[in-house]
This record gives sequence, structure tokens and C-alpha cells, in this order.
Amino acid sequence: MEIRHAHGLHNLESERHRDPLKRIQYADPELSPLGWQQVREQRKDLSASGLLERIELVVTSPLTRTLQTSVGIFGSPLKDENTVGNGYQNGIKTPIFNHPPIIASELCRERLSKGRSRGSISQCRSRFPQVDFSLIEREDDILWEADERESNESVAAKGIKFIKWLLARKEKEIAVVSHGVFLQQTLIALKNEFDSSIEKEFLTPFGNCEIRSLKFFRESVVRLGQDYKKN
Repeated sequence: MEIRHAHGLHNLESERHRDPLKRIQYADPELSPLGWQQVREQRKDLSASGLLERIELVVTSPLTRTLQTSVGIFGSPLKDENTVGNGYQNGIKTPIFNHPPIIASELCRERLSKGRSRGSISQCRSRFPQVDFSLIEREDDILWEADERESNESVAAKGIKFIKWLLARKEKEIAVVSHGVFLQQTLIALKNEFDSSIEKEFLTPFGNCEIRSLKFFRESVVRLGQDYKKN
């Protein structure tokens, strides 16, 4: 299951102003009010369908909007519902139900570009205690390069590396919460290099909080699995 983050404040600015110079620039934007509404609706729909209980693992980008989307949809309901809604700014509340493990990974973060970076891991752990940040080695964001915009080819290569990592895990039902460009470029690379059966509609841009389900069969991505074993 692949999910793009819900509507963010940066999306709101893009809708308000066509001219980039007039937009408020966010280094690590949070969800907008519309985004929180999308999260609530997706959680309700996934719960009603039974899919929420089937997810064994959630892997999320470590940026705020994906963390908020991940915890909002898959995290434990909290005694104070507003705690999740504002990103734990009012303090940490104790979860009252179990939830699938949520792991943050740099491999599925957004395209690296000027002015966009994640917060420190200490800040992330404080705001999102339901998320495991142990896979992230650096406290501060060393991947961000102020003057460079990551190419589609680089994003796709990162996506393939991420898929290799997923294939090596024991869990079968995994939700990935990431970003539109990363998800789209990863699927395009998979279709071009490993699995031509992926349908064209899966390769179109993702909407905010859109969910797409995709099954990976080792038989259909044999070269991908072999490459992983060699690494």
C-alpha cells in the first residue's frame, strides 16, 4: 500500500499563489486543515474496510507531513484527539490501543531540493513518540543540499533501493507513506526495469492522501531480488 502525504501548508501556498516568489516558503511544512480532514477520512475508510487491522508495518518518510499522515491514519487513537491533529504540540498523550509499528526511513523521503529539510531526530522523537527513528543515523539533516534539486533519475534509484529493502523484510502487508514525486518515479522505474505488468494508471501523479495498492511477487521482480542479494 502506497500513500502520498495529506494536503500540506506548502500545497495550500501553491494553490493560493501561482508566482513562487509570493508563496510562504516552508522548510518542513505541516499538514493543512484540509490535510487533517483527509487523514481522518482515510483512517475511517481503512478501518471500515478492515484494511487498517491487516497492516503489519508502516514505513514513513521522516518529514513532518508524512509523519503526521502516518500517525494520524495508522497510529493509536489518543485520549486527546487534538494531540495528533496538531502534531503533539500540546504534549504527549498515552496511546489507548495498539497500532502497527511505524518506522521512519530516509530512503522514502521527498526529492531533495533547495529550502526543504527535515527537523532534528530529537525533535521528531519528541513530537512523534509512536514512530521508530532508529534507522536514521544522523541527528541533523545532512542529505539536504541547498543549491541542488535532485533529478528524477536519482529519485528513482533511491526508490529501487527502498524496494529492495522492503523485499528483504518479513512483513507481507506494508504501508508506505511518502511523497508524490518519490512514489511516481519509483513506480515508473519498476515498470521500465523490472515489471512491465504495472498498469499505466499507477504511474500518474498521486493526489494528496491518495492510496494505491500494489503487490510485489518475487517471481515478477527476480532481477530486483537477485541484485539485493548481491549487495
